[in-house]
Amino acid sequence: MRKLFKQVRETSKDEKFMHLIENIEVLVSKVLSLFMVLVILTAIGDLGFFLFKELFTAPYGKFNTTLYKIFGLFLNILIALEILENITGYLKKHVLQVELVIVTSLIAVARKIIILDLEKVSGIDIIGLGVAILALSVSYWIIRRTNARH
Repeated sequence: MRKLFKQVRETSKDEKFMHLIENIEVLVSKVLSLFMVLVILTAIGDLGFFLFKELFTAPYGKFNTTLYKIFGLFLNILIALEILENITGYLKKHVLQVELVIVTSLIAVARKIIILDLEKVSGIDIIGLGVAILALSVSYWIIRRTNARH
């Protein structure tokens, strides 16, 4: 009988500890969400300032050369929004959504390719990006297929 009571007490202590850890995880997620919102707002401000500067102060014909920088800034904001979605999804379900993480990674690699300066990168870098896209795409396909079955 004593052994049973001891097990109950230990289980109760373990449950209290796990509850404490869960509360800490939620708190950290909320703080990360707030910081990510701050990052997104700052990035939008940066994009607005950059667009204003390029549209109204750049000489005629130079805008095309900065178009890739603008695309990069837009994609930075989209990546930050996806990360925020990852965090808020964790807060809602207490589960990390792997599919969303892979989509975020695909966007990040796509951003890298869009802003890539082909004169400054080697062939091995391009091959590496191709392999990364292939691996992420296959992972995404597998996860989508698995989720469709359930």
